[in-house]
Amino acid sequence: MTDLPLQVTAFLILFARLGAVLMLLPVFSDDAVPGRIRLLTAFGLSLALWGLMSSVVLPAARDGSALAGIIAVELCVGLALGMIVRLMFQAAVMAASIASTQMGLSSAIIFDPALGGQAPVLAKMVVLAATLVCLGLGLHHLWIAAMIRSYDIFPVGAVPNLGDFASLAVTTIGRAMALAVSLSAPLLVYGIVFNVALGFSARLAPTIQVFFIAQPLNILLGTALFAVVVGAMITAFASAMSDWMQSGWA
Repeated sequence: MTDLPLQVTAFLILFARLGAVLMLLPVFSDDAVPGRIRLLTAFGLSLALWGLMSSVVLPAARDGSALAGIIAVELCVGLALGMIVRLMFQAAVMAASIASTQMGLSSAIIFDPALGGQAPVLAKMVVLAATLVCLGLGLHHLWIAAMIRSYDIFPVGAVPNLGDFASLAVTTIGRAMALAVSLSAPLLVYGIVFNVALGFSARLAPTIQVFFIAQPLNILLGTALFAVVVGAMITAFASAMSDWMQSGWA
């Protein structure tokens, strides 16, 4: 028991990074999850990984004079990693928002605590469905594996290069936007075809209030098309998320 203070210090260093990641990780960071539950989850995860990661964090714990700086760096690394995964997860929100606009449901919005503002109802539904599919397919295991791999990329006690995080964040945002456009492609094509047809109808019958007639039809057809493709959209999102995690976030 003579090394108990050292063990506690090392566990605190491990908890700093893993807890910071969980504070921003999709699903676990949702405001619907109480703060105590998130803290207990982070504590349990740190405890479960302690046997595997103790040899990695123990050398840094021996330098007591740099403990405050090490913990600060670990917190920043954890927050950055969690934010990058969260940025990729926002592809589902962007795809659903594009679909809402094409279907004429962009004004049907609710307050979303996860985004800190208003979001389309359709986007909230798609995010919940994507969350369930990702958890059902075991993507949270890949998130945990990424936490473990992060110690090889960003060693404990070493100050990371901010340029690496910035480049990774920009790449992730671009990939998330491209994924969102590809997921909502059927609705984008539908919107273009419908609006072109609407323009031709307005030119052929200028005295008829085409837009008032077309809005209910747009919602009906758009909702029917969305119901057909939403399963494929969510499955494709989960598959893309899995491939991205397994490729090392490249």
